[in-house]
Amino acid sequence: MSVKITGLNKLLSELETKLGKQAMQRISDKALIDAANEFVKVLRMDFEAAGDKGYAEGYTVDEITVTGPFWDARGVRTMKVHWVGPHGRYRLIHLNEWGTINNPNPPRKGVIARAMKNSEKAYRNAVRKALKGGL
Repeated sequence: MSVKITGLNKLLSELETKLGKQAMQRISDKALIDAANEFVKVLRMDFEAAGDKGYAEGYTVDEITVTGPFWDARGVRTMKVHWVGPHGRYRLIHLNEWGTINNPNPPRKGVIARAMKNSEKAYRNAVRKALKGGL
C-alpha cells in the first residue's frame, strides 16, 4: 500500500518565502535534533533491555554518538547516529545486528532495527512538536 502526497513542495516553498531560508533551516535542524535524541533514547533502552549476556561492560551503549545536522551528498539535511569511542564498538555493531556464520543469533541481534521501528511514533511527534514550536 502506498500513499501519494501532492503539494508538499509548494507548501515548503511558501513557508520558505514567508519565514525565510535561515528560519526554515533552524526549525528543521531543531526537529532533526529532537527526533535523533528520541531515537537514541529508545536505542539505549533497547540495548540495555537486551541484558548483559556476555557484554557486561556497556561500551556499546556508551559509545552511541549523534552527529549533525549536516548536508549529505544528495543535498538533504540529515543527522548521523553512529558509534565513536575508545573501545571501537563501531567494528562490532554490524556483527551484533546481523550475526555471523559462526554465531548467527547473537544476544542483541536486531536491536537497532527494533529501536528504529519502536521510535517511529516518537520521532514523528518530535518533528511535529519542533515544527509547531517554530511556526
